[in-house]
Amino acid sequence: MDAAVAGSSGLTFTKGHGTGNDFILVLDPDGLAPTDGPFVAALCDRHRGIGADGYIRAVRSSSLPEGRALLQTEPAAEWFMDYRNGDGSVSEMCGNGVRVFAHFLLQMSVAHLPEGGELAIGTRAGVKRVARSGDGYAVDMGPWEFIVPDAAVSRGMDSLVAVGGLDVDRPGLSISMGNPHTVVALAEYEELGRTDLNRAPVVDPVPPLGTNVELVVPSDPLVGDDGVGRLTMRVHERGVGETQSCGTGACAAAAATRFWAGPTAPAQWLVTVPGGVVGVTFFDGPEGREHVQLSGPAVLVAHGTLLNGS
Repeated sequence: MDAAVAGSSGLTFTKGHGTGNDFILVLDPDGLAPTDGPFVAALCDRHRGIGADGYIRAVRSSSLPEGRALLQTEPAAEWFMDYRNGDGSVSEMCGNGVRVFAHFLLQMSVAHLPEGGELAIGTRAGVKRVARSGDGYAVDMGPWEFIVPDAAVSRGMDSLVAVGGLDVDRPGLSISMGNPHTVVALAEYEELGRTDLNRAPVVDPVPPLGTNVELVVPSDPLVGDDGVGRLTMRVHERGVGETQSCGTGACAAAAATRFWAGPTAPAQWLVTVPGGVVGVTFFDGPEGREHVQLSGPAVLVAHGTLLNGS
């Protein structure tokens, strides 16, 4: 085992995933578990560690400066989702991770989510509210917005994206879900299949905090007889690489496709990712801005304890 991981022997963890987007979760009420980059990267290494797309600490909001700030206006957000990418870098939040985090809190019996109720979760992208749904959990991800509004509205794109396996750069549209995304529409599933996401796509100009990149093929027809829009997506995440799923990325992909489709586009979408299917629904938020709800499964697969190793 990597020395950075072995040095934290005795740490109890849980492994979970949401549509294949996998995480190592630690119940850490007082915020004492390690978060340094080398430790997280070693722990998330798929050959020398446990292996995961990200590392999540469940910390009481009162134990973190970011959490205490949220409690000033959101006292119900008792737990804070302290999220790190697989390379150890800090991230604002993760849509699939919120569902898995909520499921983890419930399974550890430190939170309660009654039928018809909501569980408030603190994140670096604000408070996310989780409810039960038919396939697991539904999360109010908050409002979406264009990162470069003028370019988005006038041209429907704000950047050019170079992707391995594609012979020409493609236009991208950058959308914030609390974290940044650049969505690229492709014409065919064959194009989607031959792209190389082992290396990060090059976005020009890149958003100030970097960006995740979603490659999207809209269904044909785009909207089924049930009035639901459908699309298929692959994603390269900052600090991780290609993942089986990205919840905020699915929301951004649906928002971009809905914008491109025009005013008759539906509010409800199903997004197919390599790890499964997630639901995305647009609705009017309480502050008059359009919010996005993300729904899908959350699964815990193992509990364990780190051991000393060499």
